[in-house]
This record gives sequence, C-alpha cells and structure tokens, in this order.
Amino acid sequence: MAALLEAIEIKRKMYFEFENAPYYCLDVEVSTPTARGGQTLVRLKMRNLITRAVFDKTFKAGDKFKEPDLEMVDASYLYSDNDGSYFLDQESFETVTLTGDMVGDALDYLLEGAIVQLHKFNGNPIGLQMPAQVELEVTYTEPGVRGDTASGAVTKPAKLETGIEIRVPFFIKQGEKVKVSTETREFVGRA
Repeated sequence: MAALLEAIEIKRKMYFEFENAPYYCLDVEVSTPTARGGQTLVRLKMRNLITRAVFDKTFKAGDKFKEPDLEMVDASYLYSDNDGSYFLDQESFETVTLTGDMVGDALDYLLEGAIVQLHKFNGNPIGLQMPAQVELEVTYTEPGVRGDTASGAVTKPAKLETGIEIRVPFFIKQGEKVKVSTETREFVGRA
C-alpha cells in the first residue's frame, strides 16, 4: 500500500491523490493559529492532472492523502489527427493516444520524433510534460533592417516550423534554429 502524506507535509511541486484523482501542488500556505487549541490549516493551490482544473482548497494539517500511482515514461511524438495525438511509449513500444484536452498547447512545440514525458495514472495516460525549452527552425521572418533599433523595437515576428509565431531579435534570420520556452512562448536564444 502507498504511504500516506499529511497535508502539512505537502510542498510545492509534489504529487498527491485526493478524491481518487492525482493532483499537483502549485503552492502551499500554512496558517498556524494564535489561540490555544486552534487548528493549523493548510491551503493548497492544486491542479487536477486529469481535468487540468486549478483551484484552492483548505485542509486540516492532519488530513491524509495517498501517494498517487503516477508514472512518467518517455514517449516520442508520432502525429496528430482528428481523433487525438499519438505517441510511442519508449519502454513498452505501444502507441498511446492522447485527446486534445490532455495535450493542450503542446502541439505548438512538437515535431515528429520529439521525446516528451508521458504521465500515466494507474497505468492509463493522462497527459504529458514538455521540456522547459525546445529548438525550432525559423521558417519565415522579415530581414532585419539597419536602423530598426532606434525605435526601441529590437524584436520582430517570426514563424516557426510548427506554425507558431513568436518575437525574435532582429538579427535572427530565416532558416536559423532558436530555443523557445514552452511555458512563456518566448525566444530564449539561438540553438
């Protein structure tokens, strides 16, 4: 049987099970009472890993949670169609299908063959975790014109090979590879 966690033990970036669903802790706030006999309360900002819903909930310090049967496996992206996105589990070599809700905006960064972390809860896929940065090629951008920096606009729009558009420094040319943050959708640097 999995170990039980008390609410007071839960920290940021931890996983726990609540009402038969896996959750990820985004933030923790502990309220200790000033009066004697008062109860210590733990306010958790948590994300349901199945529905992706984020909410705050307050628990007593002694409330217990199970550790979820979560597994992270490497998977390579194959393709997407109207039914979902398909990944190849790198351990079992099974094809895993994720719905659009499970994938979210990750398709903006995925190229065929890209390796991602697949979340499995009780053996069933529930979502994926992208790397912090991905390298993508610039397929179109206007050439930088000398003197453009005088207006303070040192960035220009660039379309990347997956179809997303980001702002890049004016010296980036078409055909160059750039690093993009998967969290902020911003240019990080040259690849």
